[in-house]
Amino acid sequence: MDKKRVVVTGIGIISPIGNSKQEFWYSLCEGKGNAGYVSYFDASEFTSKIDAEVKNFDPSPHFNPKELRRTEKFIQFAVCAAKSALEDSGLSLEKEDVNKIGVVIGSGIGGLSMIENQTKIYFEKGPSRISPFLIPMLIVNMAPGQVSISLGLKGPNSCVATACASGGHAIGDAFKVIQRGDAIAMFAGGTESSITPLGFGGFCAAKALTKRNDDPEHASRPFDKERDGFLMGEGSGIVVLEELEHAKKRGATIYAEMVGYGMSGDAYHMTAPCPDGNGGARCIRACLDDAGVNLEEVDYINAHGTSTLMNDRVETMAVKTVFGDQAKNLVLGSTKSMTGHLLGAAGGVEFAAGALAIKEGVIPPTINYENPDPECDLDCAPNQARKKEINVVLSNSLGFGGHNVTLGLRKF
Repeated sequence: MDKKRVVVTGIGIISPIGNSKQEFWYSLCEGKGNAGYVSYFDASEFTSKIDAEVKNFDPSPHFNPKELRRTEKFIQFAVCAAKSALEDSGLSLEKEDVNKIGVVIGSGIGGLSMIENQTKIYFEKGPSRISPFLIPMLIVNMAPGQVSISLGLKGPNSCVATACASGGHAIGDAFKVIQRGDAIAMFAGGTESSITPLGFGGFCAAKALTKRNDDPEHASRPFDKERDGFLMGEGSGIVVLEELEHAKKRGATIYAEMVGYGMSGDAYHMTAPCPDGNGGARCIRACLDDAGVNLEEVDYINAHGTSTLMNDRVETMAVKTVFGDQAKNLVLGSTKSMTGHLLGAAGGVEFAAGALAIKEGVIPPTINYENPDPECDLDCAPNQARKKEINVVLSNSLGFGGHNVTLGLRKF
């Protein structure tokens, strides 16, 4: 059976650098970050005191007051991003067979603030005071569940939890659902809201977060020699993937064609990537094979690029392993320099950035790049967006547990 072709027709973003596609893309092209001091709780006793929070987020048009109290923020982010993606796509759900439109959304952690809050209530007031909404507010699959309920989508519905690779895996899985003919369109991506004392403290304890507390704006610096950890972020990136003929028939705007999905496991360590980059390299190769793309066709790789010492070095190594001399001719850039690390939402937001890069002919910069690292010596489009015709983009996401995912996009 011939595989169906799949295109990106809608983008919805909730992020630290903008709560709309337009605002997000403008910030990326201008090299604008939004790092600052943690405002959700007193972080004075934590080793890191800075983050990248979503600002000016108002979910009230999409939820009544009772619903809002019963809906964790990571779910609110997903529903709002999905509704933005729907509007952007121009899909008229009243005219479509909603049994053939589905949802796959990933989240690394889910409703952590609800767990913290209800644990406190349990210890202080006993089991009779635990909220009946505890479980549906914390489980990660409630993000795709609530998106399908709010939009009335009855097609394939699933959730992915592979840490920081969750959003990427969700998009890849949705791509395959359409390719094999089980849906005409899918809402896919990631969502996360884990900047809580426990979540933030856990990453501090793991020594994963930047300690550049006196200079938040310049703290996230992927591939820079002075990088010292990632800047924790939050948000959601949801795209509408659509079967090509269906999209053409309704005259949809097409950002790019999705052509490849690769995945691999490091089988190495709980949190550290395999030091020789083997897992990442196998993942990139799997995506290129799935896409039928040659090495010289790839113009831009949106790197996982977390700004941690290990990740950026290993990811550079993985790209060089696959591309050889050709690696010098592509851009390996990280939009996390501006957004911070959105954990399970990162893959969704970064895939959207890749689709926009193809559509607009612009490679976003890697900001805060000041000190070259001989171990991260590929072109990262430092500090300045670059106008360029882009034919193929890859988007990498790597997660704790050794989960690797690469997504491939081609100019349509």
